[in-house]
Amino acid sequence: MNGWMGEIVRVNLSRGEVVTQKLDENTTKNFLGGRGLGVRVLYDELKPKTNPLSPENKIVFATGPVTGTKAPTSGRYCVISKSPLTGTIFDSHSGGFWGPELKFAGYDAAIIEGKAETPVYIWINDGGVEIRGASEVWGLDTHMTTERLIKETDPKAKVACIGPAGERQVSLAAIINDRHRAAGRGGLGAVMGSKNLKAVVVRGTCRVDVADEGGFSEALDESLMVIRKNPITDKSLPTLGTAVLVNLINEHGMYPTRNFQEGVFEDAEGISGEKIAETILNGRRACYACPIACGRITKTSEKEGEGPEYETAWAFSAQCGINDLTQVTHANYLCNELGLDTISTGNTIGCAMEMSQKGFLREKIEFGDADKLVELVKKIALREGIGKELGEGSKRLAERHGCPELAMQVKGLELPAYDPRGAQGHALAYATSNRGGCHLRAYLIGPEILGTPALVDRFRPDGKADLVITYQNLFAALDSMILCVFTSFALSPDHYAKFTSAVTGLRFADEDVMKIGERIWNLERLFNMREGFGKKDDTLPLRFLKTPLPEGGSRGRRVLLDKMLKEYYDLRGWDGEGFPLKSKLKELGLS
Repeated sequence: MNGWMGEIVRVNLSRGEVVTQKLDENTTKNFLGGRGLGVRVLYDELKPKTNPLSPENKIVFATGPVTGTKAPTSGRYCVISKSPLTGTIFDSHSGGFWGPELKFAGYDAAIIEGKAETPVYIWINDGGVEIRGASEVWGLDTHMTTERLIKETDPKAKVACIGPAGERQVSLAAIINDRHRAAGRGGLGAVMGSKNLKAVVVRGTCRVDVADEGGFSEALDESLMVIRKNPITDKSLPTLGTAVLVNLINEHGMYPTRNFQEGVFEDAEGISGEKIAETILNGRRACYACPIACGRITKTSEKEGEGPEYETAWAFSAQCGINDLTQVTHANYLCNELGLDTISTGNTIGCAMEMSQKGFLREKIEFGDADKLVELVKKIALREGIGKELGEGSKRLAERHGCPELAMQVKGLELPAYDPRGAQGHALAYATSNRGGCHLRAYLIGPEILGTPALVDRFRPDGKADLVITYQNLFAALDSMILCVFTSFALSPDHYAKFTSAVTGLRFADEDVMKIGERIWNLERLFNMREGFGKKDDTLPLRFLKTPLPEGGSRGRRVLLDKMLKEYYDLRGWDGEGFPLKSKLKELGLS
């Protein structure tokens, strides 16, 4: 096979068994790899209602056919499992260098099942796979774990591991690779912890075969030229990183402040990309084969690390009413070390602050208390005191204390740094996301705010259903190739089709790419409906539907969801309850 390595390794931790199996060619044609491969495996192999933290749950580390080539941003991998935070199908993505290294070691994916009796890690080295004891690194943070395991295996090995949060099965636990990159969302670090799996370490010297070198070189040159001509991918992201968005989103009046009670943060400038560049920036860092290099190496008077990125800067600042960049940065560093998702962690802390403000929580947690921020992050990771409740996420926290309306989440996943009242299409994307409150299932901020590929009226609901579906299908395909969604600011489905065709030797047109994405989206929908999700869950917190934003560029706006949702179901080929029609499933080969 070209592009794919053609091998999957399956590790059963309960039995201590390692089995290698061939990658099914029909699956590759219909689902590519990555996210698509993972959902196909889990839909076929997981029983309905499986407890996400039981040995019966499985966790898949997957790459795509383009991973490890010279295609721009081809350094990503994804982790797929049933989420302990949401109960949905879940894929969490990360950059860096771990994904290509798994391919170089000879595998497209690793499927991990069962539970080890004692802590272990998996060592994958040029086709060889071992289950090794990890008792000596159990309890260590992700940085120390990475250093120890590299010394124990190979100086060039890449490590994906959990920290104390994952070990304690905190529902917000992340998987950290290359010390600073995170497969952060959905609590999949807790799934690793539930299996007594500390890390997956990879090293390889194989190469990814490309079927059509000439066609690939041509596609590469064309895509790099387009990326370098685009102001977002050539200037904004490389110069200021993702936090370039802080001032822009704040000016549009949709920068969530104090648990989404407001849309304008008075101190936004103090945690912006510009301020980061002026004060703590110490360099840029790119993932494998990435021409954009949005990663920020930063340094405070006390520590050095990476970030905060846009979402993290928001989660620990505006969401919590905090204007201290140093404390925000330290909270970010600590999440990387302890293995926590910064978005859900900061969002949940902000939820607790509003609960405390309104008398639902006895613990005194006040908006603006920068000194308490790092303390709360530690407590969440270690499940200590109030941290034990916060670590279950905002939905369970608010429900437990009788105020579910204060949890800013969809399907149990905390919302990121865009108030949906300021962008109707983005609101619909939140509500219909298969993995919950996520901006990367369909990034409508592109057309609604940034004007890429063309600016649309962000306040009008008309036509947004079709736009959301287009982005959802495209991103599902991108997540299966796997390429970074930031390339979509510049590239089109035609570019992606050319890459995939040249690498694999199979013919993919742009409509084939979109059809693969649609197939993946619908299979995820089937998984979730089997778990009990449906129309009732395709919604938003009442705050967004009933309460207009009080000030700023989106003043007086609320989400007009009902009309958009009906149109969305119709265009998807789903019935009135959101279930895919038999004709649609037949069309996609899913019947």
